[in-house]
Amino acid sequence: MLMKFADIVVDITSKQVDRPFTYIIPEELEEAVVPGVRVNVPFGRGNALRTGYVIGLKSRSALPEEKLKPIDSLTEKAVGIDEELVSLAIWLRYRYGGTLYQALSVCTMSRMKVEARKERLLVFTGTDDQLRDQLYKASLKKYKARERLLNAFLENRVILASLASDRLSISASTLKPLLQSGLVVYRTVDTDAAEKGDAGTAGGFGRPEDAPELNSGQKEAVRTVLTSEKPVSVLFGITGSGKTEVYLELIARCLEAGKEAIVLIPEIALTYQTVMRFYRRFGNLISVVHSRLSKGEKYERFEAAREGKIRVMIGPRSALFTPFKNLGLIVIDEFHETAYQSETVPRYDAVETAIKRASFSDARVLLGSATPPAEYYERALRGEFNLIRLTERAVRGAVLPKVQLVDMREELKKKNRSIFSDALREKIREKLDRKEQIMLFLNRRGYSGAVSCRACGLPVTCPHCSIALSYHRNGWLQCHICGFSMPMVKECPECGSGLIGTFGIGTEKVEEMVQEAFPDASVLRMDADTTTGKNGHQEIIRKFQEQEADILIGTQMIVKGHDFKKVTLMGILAADLSLNVPDYRSAERTFQLLVQAEGRAGRDEIPGDCIVQTYLPEHYAIQAAASQDYEGFFEREMVFRNQMNYPPKGHLLSVTLSGADRQEVFQAVHELVRQITAEREDESYLGPAESPLFKAKDMYRYLFYVKSRELSRLLKVKSRLEEIGEALLKDSKIYLSFDS
Repeated sequence: MLMKFADIVVDITSKQVDRPFTYIIPEELEEAVVPGVRVNVPFGRGNALRTGYVIGLKSRSALPEEKLKPIDSLTEKAVGIDEELVSLAIWLRYRYGGTLYQALSVCTMSRMKVEARKERLLVFTGTDDQLRDQLYKASLKKYKARERLLNAFLENRVILASLASDRLSISASTLKPLLQSGLVVYRTVDTDAAEKGDAGTAGGFGRPEDAPELNSGQKEAVRTVLTSEKPVSVLFGITGSGKTEVYLELIARCLEAGKEAIVLIPEIALTYQTVMRFYRRFGNLISVVHSRLSKGEKYERFEAAREGKIRVMIGPRSALFTPFKNLGLIVIDEFHETAYQSETVPRYDAVETAIKRASFSDARVLLGSATPPAEYYERALRGEFNLIRLTERAVRGAVLPKVQLVDMREELKKKNRSIFSDALREKIREKLDRKEQIMLFLNRRGYSGAVSCRACGLPVTCPHCSIALSYHRNGWLQCHICGFSMPMVKECPECGSGLIGTFGIGTEKVEEMVQEAFPDASVLRMDADTTTGKNGHQEIIRKFQEQEADILIGTQMIVKGHDFKKVTLMGILAADLSLNVPDYRSAERTFQLLVQAEGRAGRDEIPGDCIVQTYLPEHYAIQAAASQDYEGFFEREMVFRNQMNYPPKGHLLSVTLSGADRQEVFQAVHELVRQITAEREDESYLGPAESPLFKAKDMYRYLFYVKSRELSRLLKVKSRLEEIGEALLKDSKIYLSFDS
């Protein structure tokens, strides 16, 4: 009998063994060993068992059989991966670094088979009159959770049980009386109906006839995506312009063509309302993954995709690796969000990775945002991508909010040292009297180490890099790009004022001030402290959605993807703080944050207002955000990027070393820079310097940057850094990230 062999990547982080090793496939494992299966293999002189991925099979080996070892066993309930995902893993390894095993682990996350539970549906079996009667009784007794569930049944008679639990906070005790009455029953998902593509009858889900009529701009967007020779499109639509309806129509066309679709949404925007819009249109053809699912639940959903039982996967970054066999469309909503950048090795960009995956399967990619990243907008302008614009809000009569800039320097001159300008205080009072809702956004990003002047509003910046210096407890200011440092200043270098320092106010303090100024208002606060529970974030959103509070206070998490129809005022506190972040993207991310925040107000027929409080009202990012002028912002931003050779003019590779021994990390980073700069060609080097978060969990971090006009050159530098680091570093680790 002919011997069979497998090429296996072993779970060892050393670059010296980051390559396939050939093993003999035992006869009893021949049927089970396929590309992508995880196996246990003897490795090294001691033949210690290691886990590995099978990446290929062959009938002959270049090495003699007596020098090869047999595969020991399959890992428990191992699951194979598809050739397309293996190819994607190889590309991830080349593009972002790390080992091939790490890249394969990313592409196969949550694919280890463990005990899974069947997805169940909650079905309301009664009449419309019975539903309204139950809703009336629940409201009389103030059974809020039951009201939420019954209101959800008004929209759709069938609800996924997991959605009711995770997104509506429905407990077993809430369900019990409805189940006992027989008005609500459990059913398991009818996967047979889904396999036949019958969204209209699959468990009662899906009503394609309810799809709204698209406006002319939305129709043109759909036509362009489907008919263009370019596979990638940027959908540049103002907040509330109906981008989701374009997504839904494109998915419908994709399914009609017998293909499958992936929809990426930032985790924080995966609300019940968002998910149900997809379920109401496509029924059991839809599945959702998110961070709170167990390994078994994730496995079940990925396996259903592999088997064709579901045809649309919705979720955050990890949903990109759904094992669809006939992928036709990838949609990335709010594609400017930093959540699409992986923080673990390999530190991949989900947007670029999606474009690469789509190229393997001849799929289309749609990138949607009201504030697209400058690099992608520039690529669209030069014709690499389709550029599609939506310029009107989808709800008839809805308009963008009226934005007022308030110069907090003038408030200081009027002796107003409160966090509320006179204009904001008056508007809050006005909206409360009208029984309308208010959101207060504290732009805290970058506050911790930023030093700025309250008199002129300007931050203290690095003379070499045009980014803000960060304050350290030793009394020095430092640039985290090039390493420049100077003593903490007592007076503003620009205007000479002594009103200079760090900004330290938090959401809890804002809440106290709001309650003191408006004692008649009901207030909710959303931040890291109030959302620690499993459904903490969803519970606060639900309460505000149901108008159980007048004012919602929060940081970035309150301005992303939420649609509150009764919100008519957005107050933005300290709008310019994020300009002080030691990051070349600080202006862009400030603009994006402000536009997203402004877009929360006036999303229905009642016009909205937005008060933007700032110490730098003249800054181009704040001016452009106030007028929702993306093109104006882009023009000014590109001047800065071109002058400094920042992306998209050039490319940037950030290199971070981390270790428990401060001196060892310090010496290692300087030696690494010394060796790599000796080989420089057209690239330039900045640093090394302490990272912005210098110490965390007893690990010290130093970083430096490599800049080059050509990405191909940085990829070579990346490979060389990994080689040098392998030999140089002992207990320190190296992390690489591109254009971030």
